[in-house]
Amino acid sequence: MADRVKESANQIWLAGLGAYSKAEEEGGKLFDSLVQDGEKLEAKTRAIVDKPLNVAKEKVETVRARATGSWEKVEKAFDLRVSKALHRLNIPTRADVDNLNQRIAELEQLLGKVEKAAVKRRSSSANGAK
Repeated sequence: MADRVKESANQIWLAGLGAYSKAEEEGGKLFDSLVQDGEKLEAKTRAIVDKPLNVAKEKVETVRARATGSWEKVEKAFDLRVSKALHRLNIPTRADVDNLNQRIAELEQLLGKVEKAAVKRRSSSANGAK
């Protein structure tokens, strides 16, 4: 009986080693096969998911473009109305103020030339009187 138990234990041990060896051999193949199946499934799902996602992105861009265009129209209309209201109240525009600033600068230059000419005349008449 002891021999049968010993033989049975030995067979169990050898079966375990064989199973481990098979699992090691087949495990790599099984892993590679699972990776390939996963890649195929990912490609299919990506195609299914990406299409509606791209459509949604395009719609968002279209809506954004429309909203931007509409906002620009609103801004222009607002600017125009404010400009007209300021004009009716006789409030000068920025262009009016810029023109006045430019005219003042031109007059200052002209005044400077006139002052120099006056100083020159005074000094030459003062030198001639001596």
